[in-house]
Amino acid sequence: MSSAPFDVEAVRREFPILSQSVHGRPLVYLDSAASAQKPRAVIDAECHVYERIYANVHRGVHRLSGLATDAYEAVRGKVRAHLGGQDNREVVFVRGTTEAINLVAQSWGRTHVGPGDEVLVTGLEHHSNIVPWQMLVAEKGAKLVVAPIDDTGTVDLERFEKALSPRTRLVAIAHVSNALGTVNPVATMATLAHAHGAVVLVDGAQAIPHERIDVSAIGCDFYAFSAHKAYGPSGAGVLWGRKEILDAMPPWQGGGDMILSCSFAGTTYNDVPYKLEAGTPNIAGVIAMGAAIDWMNRVGIEAIAAHEEDLLAHGTRILSEVPGLHLIGTAREKVGVLSFVLEGVHPHDVGTILDYEGIAVRTGHHCAQPVMEHFGIPATTRASLACYNTRSDLDALVAGLHKVCNTFR
Repeated sequence: MSSAPFDVEAVRREFPILSQSVHGRPLVYLDSAASAQKPRAVIDAECHVYERIYANVHRGVHRLSGLATDAYEAVRGKVRAHLGGQDNREVVFVRGTTEAINLVAQSWGRTHVGPGDEVLVTGLEHHSNIVPWQMLVAEKGAKLVVAPIDDTGTVDLERFEKALSPRTRLVAIAHVSNALGTVNPVATMATLAHAHGAVVLVDGAQAIPHERIDVSAIGCDFYAFSAHKAYGPSGAGVLWGRKEILDAMPPWQGGGDMILSCSFAGTTYNDVPYKLEAGTPNIAGVIAMGAAIDWMNRVGIEAIAAHEEDLLAHGTRILSEVPGLHLIGTAREKVGVLSFVLEGVHPHDVGTILDYEGIAVRTGHHCAQPVMEHFGIPATTRASLACYNTRSDLDALVAGLHKVCNTFR
């Protein structure tokens, strides 16, 4: 972990993509909540796999397979330590948060949720933490219950607790809202859920790049995240689960690596985590995910968080001064997401004009349509922050928004 002062310009030099121009203007990348850019260390790690050690992992006796397996399996330890876990076998490699949630829904959920049971989510959730549960409860004759948010984009904890019942089997909650940046008090929510006998899944996709995660302190039963949100490659991610729960879960996909023996008479399944990892994995992606974890720890998660907190405060202040701009999501506890609407201008038009200024933002409902429905809007413009952003990026955003205003008024 780094104790040196945070040097944003030094950090930026590690991201090759940030040195380019878009439409003749320096790139200002404010779309990291959709996918973060990659430092040279991550790019090099993935290239190294394909250039020097690539082979399929596990069961190979030749040199390259051994090297690839060692590098691949070493990442379990990195992830376990990064999440504050206790056992490498609690780390299941998946394609990303969406696959992790679907794995829990299809394996744990189909085993433990029955007619009349309930799955509790919040009004902040990404579609990936809604649709799998809708599919499950429809199949099982169960019910999806929603704990509402208020007009700051904060979950009402009193109403969350009241939504819990003896029929609540699972609570599935975002650690951080992708649409608003709201940080949920997940440890408190997990304690309340466990008091009602429920299992807790935390969608950590938006939290993993912004703060240090400790699954033991949170007290959750499952924690899911995607590498690409945290400076790693796309197509790699993690489901962390308590080992005793993973041990009891049936496989959700059949194929190679999830078996100990297979015959036409029957199959004996492998131990966790392998029984939940059917097929050839994203070998280079997982190894590069490990490089991303190393990189974040070298820069320092706490230093990143402090830098982004300063950016969020600066961005909130200057955006609030733009005529006709309304910030959506003003929770007291939030990370670097600035979601807003501009009176008289559709977010897609805002995003298009900003693009011609070299500024990349995300526009739309952000796969969180229930959030948009709560606020009575179809979409927002979302500027999302990462460790490589600067105050000048946000100043450029505001300058671009003034050009948007001048175009439409």
